Amino acid sequence: MSPVSPTQPAEFWEARYRDRDRVWSGRPNALLVREAGHLRPGRALDLGCGEGADAVWLASRGWQVTGADISRTALERAASHAAEAGVGERTDWARHELGETFPKGSFDLISAQYLQSPVGLDQERIMREAAGAVAEGGTLLIVMHGGWPSWQSKAPFEFEFPTLDGLLDRLALPRGHWTVETKETVRQPSVSPDGIEGYRDDSVWRIRRAGTAARRNTGGNGDDAPVARIVS
Repeated sequence: MSPVSPTQPAEFWEARYRDRDRVWSGRPNALLVREAGHLRPGRALDLGCGEGADAVWLASRGWQVTGADISRTALERAASHAAEAGVGERTDWARHELGETFPKGSFDLISAQYLQSPVGLDQERIMREAAGAVAEGGTLLIVMHGGWPSWQSKAPFEFEFPTLDGLLDRLALPRGHWTVETKETVRQPSVSPDGIEGYRDDSVWRIRRAGTAARRNTGGNGDDAPVARIVS
């Protein structure tokens, strides 16, 4: 992948959202549902939240969620989705160019779903920052494409897909402080823009940090719950 200037990723993603009425389906990612559905609600961070479907799903299950994305248009749509779903008081939205800035605080769940980009993205730095922001007893959940779809006969650009062990090696998590609960390749259906049916392999990591810190299960109408907003 060719180098890009620091301003290009923001321009790329803002244009992608601005030029289409909706980019994603509005449904939560299936592997998030599978891996996080049993977790006790607390504070969650959704990295690269897009139009907010994952964050809204988490909020509907009792999580207090911060969604972070590079595109202001995406964040505005996410806030509208949360309000329409009746979970606006459980959500907070912040604009970040991940790799340059990162949300402050610690979280009981940090979810990074398909945080992959055809333009500049310091993925390793982001994942390490994410690991550092997981609270004691909390979970880091990462899902990434493991390769091109089966119907893609030629790679459209040069891209390195992380391997299951390779990503863990790059994270360099301290031994004894983390437990890998899921490390798996999942084959998912994939359909090309022309309607060709195929599949795509996705990689899943669910990693729990040691500790038993209490997780606050905030109520949807609690007085201390932040009002949904977008922070630059």
